[in-house]
Amino acid sequence: MKYKLLGNTGLKVSELCLGTMTFGGKGFWTSIGSLDQQSADNLVGKAVDSGINFIDTANVYSEGVSEEMTGRAIRNLELKRNDLVIATKVRGKMNDTPNGSGLSRKHILHEVEASLKRLNTDYIDLYKIHGYDESTPIEETIDTLDSLVKSGKVRYIGCSNLASWHIMKALAYSNYNRLSKFVSLQAYYTLAGRDLEREIIPLLKDQNLGLMVWSPLAGGLLSGKYKRNGEAGAGGRRASFDFPPVNKEKAFDVIDVLCKIAEEKQSTASQLALAWLLHQPAVTSVIIGVKELSQLEDNLKAVQVMLTEDELKRLDEVSRLSPEYPGWMLERQGGDRKK
Repeated sequence: MKYKLLGNTGLKVSELCLGTMTFGGKGFWTSIGSLDQQSADNLVGKAVDSGINFIDTANVYSEGVSEEMTGRAIRNLELKRNDLVIATKVRGKMNDTPNGSGLSRKHILHEVEASLKRLNTDYIDLYKIHGYDESTPIEETIDTLDSLVKSGKVRYIGCSNLASWHIMKALAYSNYNRLSKFVSLQAYYTLAGRDLEREIIPLLKDQNLGLMVWSPLAGGLLSGKYKRNGEAGAGGRRASFDFPPVNKEKAFDVIDVLCKIAEEKQSTASQLALAWLLHQPAVTSVIIGVKELSQLEDNLKAVQVMLTEDELKRLDEVSRLSPEYPGWMLERQGGDRKK
């Protein structure tokens, strides 16, 4: 397992991060997973034993149950809290009251206390906003997050699922007012969906933000278990929850190449899809969310897969984004000034 600095910080996180969206299975989240405590303990234990020090959850996952189970797993396994980097999120709807969701000062301050209690910890290493809230000024959100860092309840702050202008506006406000600023973005990025490369990855590189990848297998589509004719292997999540949105015709072209290279390397399609992400310079950590120990064991082997230049080229060609304006114009005009 390799460890990378998270953005422009001194915090080292494992290149694979254990996602806990499959813990609990309350309400809507049963479509993602419904693991019990013993299964969660087994996954956390195996992940930590394999070198993972990074665990990601959110207050909204199974309506708080995921956080509770994550905290309980750490206690049950007698893990040292300081050896772990725990990330959780705020934004989603936690109740039906007018202030039961969003990024207002009231909601954030209430939810951070609830998350700390559920996780049974004194502090959160990385506290992320889970998306955009058009009803709350970003200034209010940043001011509140900064106060949590100053209080010691939160070590670093990050964001998830934002547009490039959202991120840059927040960073500019933090810089101008000398406040804590986002150190990372959690975003969807896979061989089946490389949209992040248009504007957000250039921004991350320019501003030195870490990138945490969610749904690296495109909701299981890149696992190799799905076929063009619509058939899926046992336990396929997309059979009941077809998310994230994917251009499936193009995705199956990617899967054809992925499976071919996996066969050549005596690996699996899942391992290759994860390995491709680990070869991307902008990626800090890839979040793996699994329901079975065998899936975790398979995913962990991705860190050992080295892709050749030819293999990377084959995967790039089949998954490459179609040109879009202003990208193609920027590329055409910028060549004469490149360093």
